[in-house]
Amino acid sequence: MKNQLINWGLFLTITVIWGSSFILMKEGLMQLTAFQVAAMRIFSAGLVLLPIAIQQLKRIPNDKIKMAVLSATIGNFIPAFLFCIAETRINSSLAGIVNALTPLFAILMGVLFFKMPFIWKKVAGVLVGFVGLCLLFLPRSNGIEFDKNQLYALFIVAATMLYGINPNIVVKHLKGINSLHIASIGLSFLAIPSFFILLFTGYFSSFNTSEPFLRATIASVILGVFGTAVAQIFFLMLLKRTGVVFSSLATYIMPFVAILWGVYYGETITNWELICLGIILSGVYFANKK
Repeated sequence: MKNQLINWGLFLTITVIWGSSFILMKEGLMQLTAFQVAAMRIFSAGLVLLPIAIQQLKRIPNDKIKMAVLSATIGNFIPAFLFCIAETRINSSLAGIVNALTPLFAILMGVLFFKMPFIWKKVAGVLVGFVGLCLLFLPRSNGIEFDKNQLYALFIVAATMLYGINPNIVVKHLKGINSLHIASIGLSFLAIPSFFILLFTGYFSSFNTSEPFLRATIASVILGVFGTAVAQIFFLMLLKRTGVVFSSLATYIMPFVAILWGVYYGETITNWELICLGIILSGVYFANKK
């Protein structure tokens, strides 16, 4: 009973943290640029994980360190910027909905580029998910004009595609190395370019102690510390305790957490978006069903 409570506690914590990431990005963008929010996110995560990285650096071969940095670049660094660019034009709820494509891209990229076995059921699930995505972007005939800003959600589609590539890289090239150590080394190295991005985009020269600026900075730091570093540690703990099936359920809950935050902050959620989310999650379920 105690173990189950711990498992559910980890699960709920992860879904709340990851589901809240989208509204934290939006909060950071109130005062900072998309590049500054993303760079602050990676910089903060890298600093938090730096002690682990220093401890493990000498224990991992150089070629694996390079792959760990590549993994963090594809799985964290570039997506962080793509998400923030997207959220300059779309609301956080839509970002959470499109993010639900991640497990489908993991399957698709595995089949196309990493020699994952071709299983019709999984491919069918991917196709169902993409139907939901296409419907999300279709203009409606009920008098609602298509919002061209929604096309910025394609940046998130690109980010989820990278999210799909990353686990395949880890499985193929970093097998046998602790995932936390991989993430720690990769993110710690990427804290360096993140610092220079903050420097060259004028974050430090424009720093001030006004409430809006500090609030945006704090939101970006929380996004990195909790949304990237802490959440990944908790997820690995849950994965080790319960396995892939239970931990993957976070995929289904995260969009709804993002939607609830969006509603709380006054964002408009349409029935059409909820229908498309249902179709996407149906594809995720079908693709992962044993």
